[in-house]
Amino acid sequence: MKILYGIQGTGNGHLSRAIELIPHLKEEAEVDILISGLHHDLEFKHSIKYKKQGLGFFFGKSGGVDIWKTIRKFNVYRFIRDIKSLPVEEYDLVISDFEPVTAWACKLKKVFCLGLSHQSAMLNSRTPLPGNIDAFGFKILKYYAPCSQNLSFHFKEYGHNMFTPIIRREIRKLEVQNKGFYVVYLPAYSDEKITSVLSQFSSTKWLVFSKHSKQAYQKNNVSIRPVNSEEFIEGLKDCEGVLCGAGFETPAETMHLGKKLAVIPMKNQFEQVCNAHALEELGVPVFYDLEEYSIELIGHWLKQKEKSIHINYPDNARNVIKDLINNFTVKI
Repeated sequence: MKILYGIQGTGNGHLSRAIELIPHLKEEAEVDILISGLHHDLEFKHSIKYKKQGLGFFFGKSGGVDIWKTIRKFNVYRFIRDIKSLPVEEYDLVISDFEPVTAWACKLKKVFCLGLSHQSAMLNSRTPLPGNIDAFGFKILKYYAPCSQNLSFHFKEYGHNMFTPIIRREIRKLEVQNKGFYVVYLPAYSDEKITSVLSQFSSTKWLVFSKHSKQAYQKNNVSIRPVNSEEFIEGLKDCEGVLCGAGFETPAETMHLGKKLAVIPMKNQFEQVCNAHALEELGVPVFYDLEEYSIELIGHWLKQKEKSIHINYPDNARNVIKDLINNFTVKI
């Protein structure tokens, strides 16, 4: 059996999940890998058959996506060419982790495509969503990488065909400590913006992982480091808490380790707004910006010494693949 596994390469979350799932998938089938949007920081040791531009985005510095840079860098003709030329019909099963080239190639050629992502959980009627849904944002998420059926991941198993997060082995084996500092990962904000806010908490040590700096430096009580997977994991192990965007993998790993967590969702990013809503239901503080009015909220969060949420997520990677093979390879 041959499987094509398309992975979204913008950010690290999709790849970190794939790294755990691929060994189990290879026990069942021959697996070819496609990655699009190569803006990630993880070392990916599996061979990649297809590298595509995809529909990636670029982080801005004011809390959201850099729209103009994203549009400027997008080559629509290449994207259409990649869709038309991808031989999805040669595979017994095509999987898309929110990866648009594989999903749209299957849609164009009427080939079954299985979604295996966190984003697809937002399409499940049982997933908690905010009261005022951004209709345009919802449509973007729905049609960005349209699949025939979906297996999803979320912070809880809210509905059918949904699993709890895949936690990396590197995270599972950590022996956690509390050395009193806080890890920060807010890639949609500039270093200057982050330090201007965090330096006001002079008695707190901050370790900021930056998408915008290639060199490490110190400013008052704030340490800036270029994004590095090994250093980030070490930071998670030793920190007291984490302040990050409302993505999926980092909040899930933080809660699995039992660390304090607070999130700031990216502006105009539908998935992160939905994640923030779900996290808020779990008791995680949500700040909706990094402005002066957030300082009091951050200060209150820092003072809450016992405000951690510990969710011991099971090691379910093998079960996900078993479910996938048993229930979806009949589509061959």
